[in-house]
Parts: sequence; structure tokens; C-alpha cells
Amino acid sequence: MSYSIFLLRFVDSEVVALDAVRFRQLTEPYVVAGSPEDGFSQLRAEDGGEADLYHESHGASGMTGVTVTHFAKGAMLGVLSRLAAALGASIVPQEGDTLIFHEKERRHLPVELRRNAVVIVPTADALQAAFDAR
Repeated sequence: MSYSIFLLRFVDSEVVALDAVRFRQLTEPYVVAGSPEDGFSQLRAEDGGEADLYHESHGASGMTGVTVTHFAKGAMLGVLSRLAAALGASIVPQEGDTLIFHEKERRHLPVELRRNAVVIVPTADALQAAFDAR
């Protein structure tokens, strides 16, 4: 895919920190370059699909989000959707509707993202279908 997506966790319309330890645990099996300390990780899924993740921590506020670029279709979409779900994050595409995994998350989104947010299951097929629908 040639556009970016953002993994962001919202509480009461505000972006809050992601669990950096959980992020490391979930991405570690897929990392082929970079590291959380570098603020960049390149991931490779079991089918060879890759993605570039940018994930800087900002002092006391922690890891406030992850930017995903150059991601492949296929198994990598499953990795990304499971990662977002496990972190309690929404998937905010560069273009298109915000993707959430539970209806209860809608109330935490900023007002401008709530109305069109789409609930999906954390699978490669569901994420691909959401991207295809935009």
C-alpha cells in the first residue's frame, strides 16, 4: 500500500500513550530491521509482506502513536490489525474512515472521527475490505 495509517489510542477524545512493552512483545517476532529504541522498525510477515513502522516515544507522554507506511497486503494486514487491537488503538488511515474493533471505542474518538468510524474484526481480510471500501 502506498499510503500511511496511524495506530492511535483515544480516551475521551484525546490521544493517549500506547503500551510500549506490549508493542515490543507483539512486533518482536516480525522485526527484520530497526528497534523501538531507534523509533523505526521494519516488519516482515510469514508471507514475506513488509511494513515500515515509526514509533517514537516522547518523554513522559510515552509512545503516542505508530505511523505505518509501505505496508503489503496479505498477512501483514493481519499483523497490523492484531497489533492495533491488542494495543487498544484505532486505525486511522491517511484517507478514509477510522477503524475500530469494538463499538464501545466510538465514544472515545474525537468528534470528527466518530460518525464515520467503522467497526471491524482484527483480521487481514477485514482490514483489506475496509481499505477496498474507501
